[in-house]
Amino acid sequence: MNLFSTMAEDVRSVKKNDPAAPSAFLIWLIYPGLHARWCHVIEHWIWNHWSHGFARWLAQWTRNRTGVEIHPAAVIGHRFFIDHAMGVIIGETTTIGDDVVLYQGVTLGGTGKETGKRHPTIGNNVMVGVGASVLGNITVGDNSKVGGGAVVVRDVPPNCTVIGVPGHIVVRDGKRVQEEKEDAAIHRECLPDPTQEEINHLHQEIQDLTARIDGMEHQQR
Repeated sequence: MNLFSTMAEDVRSVKKNDPAAPSAFLIWLIYPGLHARWCHVIEHWIWNHWSHGFARWLAQWTRNRTGVEIHPAAVIGHRFFIDHAMGVIIGETTTIGDDVVLYQGVTLGGTGKETGKRHPTIGNNVMVGVGASVLGNITVGDNSKVGGGAVVVRDVPPNCTVIGVPGHIVVRDGKRVQEEKEDAAIHRECLPDPTQEEINHLHQEIQDLTARIDGMEHQQR
């Protein structure tokens, strides 16, 4: 991957995905997620063509400088963007497709039990929200979204939205698996909350039962 063409693509990706993005020059100058990504291009080349040890040392320098830890062996596609980059960890055998957006605090890691390919494969046009973890040798399919704080430990098919701990699918191919009040495709912060919906359902059942008991007591008087 050519570093200069990568830099140009990534700057355009920031302007596309970040409504607060300033000029191209300031994007190049101040976005730590881009700096970490560009350093990784060099580190990945060194890992593959020269020295694993030196590549790891450079990756640690990048981590200290940007707050983003990307193993030099990880494979990352085109137009990769880490928004508000800090605390992001990308493991050694991770594979990331094109047009992927990560937010702060994301972990693409292992479970500690696997060998070989032990980190996730992220498809094209995937968004992983704030503080989410995608763990193990699993695949997140193209055009899928992982909600903030989710912990994903199983494969996610393409065109899905996943939330919760452990992560579960709430939208598949544009159809809601569970009803939600807001459109998650537009309002990323308004992903459905099945736990809250279940609490609301139980609360309604309690109200219905209370009303029935009150009615029975009224009839006995």
